Amino acid sequence: MTHTIAVAGKGGVGKTTVCGMIVDNLIARGKGPLLVVDADANSNLNEVLGVEVETTLGAIREEMAQAELRGDVIPKNMTKADYAEFRFNSALIEEDDFDMLVMGRTQGKGCYCYVNGVLKTQLDKYVGAYNYMVIDNEAGMEHIARGTLPHVETLLLVSDCSRRGVQAVGRIAGMVGDMAIKPDRMGLIINRAPGGVLNDGVREEIEKQGLTLLGVLPQDEAVFEADCAGRPSSKLPADDPMKIALAKLLRELGV
Repeated sequence: MTHTIAVAGKGGVGKTTVCGMIVDNLIARGKGPLLVVDADANSNLNEVLGVEVETTLGAIREEMAQAELRGDVIPKNMTKADYAEFRFNSALIEEDDFDMLVMGRTQGKGCYCYVNGVLKTQLDKYVGAYNYMVIDNEAGMEHIARGTLPHVETLLLVSDCSRRGVQAVGRIAGMVGDMAIKPDRMGLIINRAPGGVLNDGVREEIEKQGLTLLGVLPQDEAVFEADCAGRPSSKLPADDPMKIALAKLLRELGV
């Protein structure tokens, strides 16, 4: 069985960095094979992990749409559905320690209904082939609302150390309940806490929202410097304060 870990939260709280460090932690503990999924149209998890992305599901969908407008012929001995499956399969990035799938975005106007559907089909296909699937969701509640995600064993809601961030997470948690997604467990991670200490006002808001606090990650200067320099923050040494705090949290979760 694949253990699916989904990371969600409002934009700008560092959820992609958290997601990348979870991947690094699982790799370091020999928990593979892993499938890493960047389900954000504005994808950048690859930068946190230090991975080059040649194509995405959204880019392939756009290429196929343009080819159809030009009247390009599908290769012989292939149906349109077979050709689409072949092309979407080519989006899987195979690294030494993990495989990666990036949703990406379409270039045209309109919603992401089609590419969301493609992502769901691909995830459903890969469930069972990996020990862990780690999914970095886009900011907000899109994939939760659309039912794009497979069954989630662990749903990690990430907020910065602010009331507004916790309130946003509270709304996501409410939608999870309304949509009857029913993850096996769901909880809150507070990121970027000064000195790794939770502010009393934020703690009060967490209780008000009825959220389960899983752990607190400290404000980390090394992460900031890595991001500014364009270095993959997931590759920081194991004694990095954020990595130490996240490793403790994952041990306590039994992940």
